[in-house]
Amino acid sequence: MDRRWISNPDRLSAEYENGVGEFVTFVRGSLDVQGLTKCPCNRCMNREVHHIDSVRYHLLIYGFLKDYIHWTEHGEQSNPQVPMGSSIQDTPPCMNDQDAEMVEALRDAAGHAYDIGSSSDLLSDMRPPPEQARYDKLFEELHNPLYDDCMKFSALTFIVKLMNVKVLYKWSDRSFVALQKLLHEALPVGNRCPRTYYETRKLLCDVGLGYEHIDVCKHDCTLFYKEHKDDDVCPICGVSHYVRKKIPHKRLRYFPITPRLKRLYSSKHTARAMRWHKEQRLEEDGKLRHPADGEAWKKFDSLYLEFAGDPRSIRMGLA
Repeated sequence: MDRRWISNPDRLSAEYENGVGEFVTFVRGSLDVQGLTKCPCNRCMNREVHHIDSVRYHLLIYGFLKDYIHWTEHGEQSNPQVPMGSSIQDTPPCMNDQDAEMVEALRDAAGHAYDIGSSSDLLSDMRPPPEQARYDKLFEELHNPLYDDCMKFSALTFIVKLMNVKVLYKWSDRSFVALQKLLHEALPVGNRCPRTYYETRKLLCDVGLGYEHIDVCKHDCTLFYKEHKDDDVCPICGVSHYVRKKIPHKRLRYFPITPRLKRLYSSKHTARAMRWHKEQRLEEDGKLRHPADGEAWKKFDSLYLEFAGDPRSIRMGLA
C-alpha cells in the first residue's frame, strides 16, 4: 500500500485527500460502537479519541503524522509491507537515537495534554494556535538535514549540540559568532547552519521556556514591576532606579510559574509523575513517604473535596 501521500505538504491535493479517504476506509472496520477512534493528526497525535468524521476533518486541516506509517494504533499488523521507492521513513536518515528522543520530547510538549475540553472547539478552529505553530517549526528543523545528503545531523540537533559545546567550554558570544560564520561558509551551499547568534537563540528559545527581566532596587526594597515599572526612584528608600541612562542597579530573572505548570502536563512522562500520588501511591498507616501521607494534606482534601477529587490538581507550598 503506497503511503507517500502522508508526507505530501499540500493537503488540498487529490493525492492527499484520496490518502485520507483510504485511511478512513481502513479504520471503519475497527471502530467501536460509537464510531470513535484515535486521531493521528499532527494535533491529536493518537492521544485524542474522536468520531471518525471528526478524524477525517482533523487530517485534512492539521495534517497526518509523518512517521505514522504502520497504522498499529488502528488494527494494522506491526510490520506491513511498504512499497519500494517510497520516500517515507519512520526516522529521517539524519537522526540518531538521541535525536529520536528529542522528537519524542517535542511531541510531548506539542501534545497540549493540559488543554482539557471537548473536541468541538477544535473543529471550529481553522488555524493552529501559536504554540502549535511554534512546535511545527521545531519539527521542521528537526527533520531537515543540516545540508542536502547530510546523514549525521539535522538542523536542530546540530544547533543544540553546538550550543552545548559553547556552554561547556565557556566560549564568548563573539567567538561563537565567528565560528558560525566560518561553518556556514565551509559547509555546502544551501546549508541550514545559522549565521548569527540571534538566529540560534531565537530557535532554541522555542525549545525551552523564556523568562522576564525585572529591575530591582539597589537595596532590595522593591521590584520595579507593574505600577512601579517606570518609576525613577524607589518608592521605599528613594534611591534612583538607574545607575545611568536606563541601566538599573540590579535586575532579576522571573520565570513565570503558569507555563511551567502547563509544561509538566504537556509531557506524558511528567504528567504521569504529577498524578502518581493519587493513582499509584500505596497508603500505609504510620508511614510518611509523600506529602499526601501528612495530616495537612489530608485536612486540605477534606475541606476542598472537588479540588482533591481531580488527580491533576496541584498544591503549591512556600519554603
